[in-house]
Amino acid sequence: MNQKNKTLIIGGYLSAIVCEILYGLSPVFTKHAANKTGVLALLGWRFLVAFLVMTLCAATGIIKLQLRGKSLKPLFLIALFCPCIYFTGENLGISFTTASESGVFLACIPVTSIIASTLILKKKPTKTQVIGISLTLVGVFFTVFAVGATASFSALGYLLLSIAVISYAFYSVSVEKAVNYSGVEITYVMAGGGAVLFSVMALTEAVIKSDVAELLKLPFQNTGFLIAILYQGIGCSVIAFFLYNIAVARIGVNKTSSFFGLATVVSVLAGTLVLKEQFSSYQIAGAIIIIIGVFIANFQFKRKRADGVKLES
Repeated sequence: MNQKNKTLIIGGYLSAIVCEILYGLSPVFTKHAANKTGVLALLGWRFLVAFLVMTLCAATGIIKLQLRGKSLKPLFLIALFCPCIYFTGENLGISFTTASESGVFLACIPVTSIIASTLILKKKPTKTQVIGISLTLVGVFFTVFAVGATASFSALGYLLLSIAVISYAFYSVSVEKAVNYSGVEITYVMAGGGAVLFSVMALTEAVIKSDVAELLKLPFQNTGFLIAILYQGIGCSVIAFFLYNIAVARIGVNKTSSFFGLATVVSVLAGTLVLKEQFSSYQIAGAIIIIIGVFIANFQFKRKRADGVKLES
């Protein structure tokens, strides 16, 4: 492996790690905002901020978009899977189920992503990736159930969460297939798709409730809501999405998916240190299992053949 390829791969790993850290810190900034204002208002403003920020960056030359002459169909497909279908399924699914149920469903994203990668991209995971991601999944389950396992038995909720998980898997493999587009271009179209869909949904909800003026004034009257949409809009929908797209392009779906559980570890630590939430021994055990799983999934174990040649697994 030459130095350039090695640098690109290291950049892919770092992108995946920072991406999950950003996602993991999200509850610190948004814990109370959605409860007070509603999910659709938060999503609508979040993606509108993301799209406006990226448009401003493109207009001032901070980022480069070269979409002229390219087919936008692959990018529209990516945006359809995520954020459009994914966030709709996730948020509606969460509203019909319990926290533990939704946590378990969403923890299955790495597994579904690997299945999609195997079936669509024909990229089979290595044994160590399977072991590592399986351990990560166990660690997430451990951490989720540590705060109490309850069941809603909501068929609709389970269906919506399943749709969210599957759509994220298709989003991941679609990004890896989109080799003719930069991470910035993919992220820009994703932000635009989310801005259109969720702004319309938020406005429709506001019209039904007769509080359109309240929706439009929210960021200017509610400091907590403003902080939430700035963090989610810029930190998650621009920076984290961009980093995820870069990671998938450089190290592939399988390795990128193995870092998914780190967001859970960061969320637990942030909740304990910042929000003063309880941190149990089960959560500590879950966090340790997740970290071990991530390490195994990405560590190249070297073994020797009978003739002495080194192999990687």
